[in-house]
Amino acid sequence: MEKRYTLPVAIAMVVGTVIGSGIFFKAEAVLKGTGGNLGIGILAFIIMGIVMIISACTFGIVAQSHEGVDGLVGFAKASCGKTYSYYVGWFMAVVYYPSLVGVLCWLPARYFGVLIGWEDPTSGPVMTLAIFFMVVTYLMNALAPKLAGKFQISTTIIKLIPLLLMAVVGTIVGLSNGQINYNFANVVDPSVAPLAGLFGGVVSLSFAFEGWICATSIGSELKDSKRNLPKALLIGTVIVAVVYVVYYIGLSGAIDSATLMANAQSGAKSAFMNVFGQVGGIAIFAFVSISCWGTCNGLMMAVTRGMYDLAADGENEKLAMFRNIDPTTNMPTNSTVFGIFVSGLWLVYFYGANLTAGWFGPFCFDSSELPIITLYALYIPIYFSLMKRNDLSAFRGKVMPILATLCSLFMVFAAIYSHKMNVVYYLIVFLVIEVIGAFFKGGKKA
Repeated sequence: MEKRYTLPVAIAMVVGTVIGSGIFFKAEAVLKGTGGNLGIGILAFIIMGIVMIISACTFGIVAQSHEGVDGLVGFAKASCGKTYSYYVGWFMAVVYYPSLVGVLCWLPARYFGVLIGWEDPTSGPVMTLAIFFMVVTYLMNALAPKLAGKFQISTTIIKLIPLLLMAVVGTIVGLSNGQINYNFANVVDPSVAPLAGLFGGVVSLSFAFEGWICATSIGSELKDSKRNLPKALLIGTVIVAVVYVVYYIGLSGAIDSATLMANAQSGAKSAFMNVFGQVGGIAIFAFVSISCWGTCNGLMMAVTRGMYDLAADGENEKLAMFRNIDPTTNMPTNSTVFGIFVSGLWLVYFYGANLTAGWFGPFCFDSSELPIITLYALYIPIYFSLMKRNDLSAFRGKVMPILATLCSLFMVFAAIYSHKMNVVYYLIVFLVIEVIGAFFKGGKKA
């Protein structure tokens, strides 16, 4: 595929895919999970930032160790063989990318609805708008990929505006009027144990800190990817971690924790209006809606390439139809169609399992969190493979993958501790999908 992207685009994809939705979506979830304990919430942000940076930097080492390989599927194949990479790729194409796209098409619709007064997050207009965002974002990536890249850079800049403004102005206002000290001193629900709150906060933030791995999906389209991809992963994740922590502190200076916990997305709007006035707050909150769309675009860039990554090696004839590249757009047409179709199914699931009373009985798990935790578990064999290499320094070949493995194990334990039986029902769905994937598997084992 054409080498069309530069280092700034890759950094923008990391920053733009991670920032722009989860931080707004999950800030109140962290407060709820910690019982309004601001100190524990900030600690959860710091821990999740460390997990993200270590994991991304370790994948930077993996990328440099396997020249000519790109994307998580490619790294899995080079590290653990074709069989493992196939099932990782199937998960990415059928569960991970499309489930997050489903959530991320709803988010800009939800925030736009809050902006104009649609209070019900499950209303017909909100869900219709979510479908609109999905279709438009798909068409932009499928028919005009270069435009999608430019849109990613633009929305990355736009999404940093409300975050940085709230981080700086909210902190100054909160320190001057005592709001930050009040939120630190007053825990809304003291009955929530600090450890339980910490684990719950970290798992909630897995969605807010996820997306950096998607940057590896454009490795074959990134100029000088061996050098630029690790740079993008490091620079992008550090930017995200710093911005998130200072934003969360600034938010605590704009509104009391109890109000934010009770009003979710509407509470975030109130926070901006408290600091910047009604007109200024609404204008800046409009940037929030745009930034959420940018996040959706970053994931759509990846979901349209999901099945292509799986079929690109040319060894699986059952998936041969996903290898075609359109000569006009230079995009894998059938892969993009599959991506939008499965994303639509996951949008329906998110609506029925997470936004309503529950259409799917016990199988109503959080599709914005558990697929991400699964990915951390799938990283571990790749880290083990990196440890076996003898051509790397002790720090790059031993210390970093060991730290990354510990981070992954921590995320898995935190998810089990927080979600309990929902993890079991999710794993049943995961195994069924992987069994279906086995039917389409071809080629020889490696």
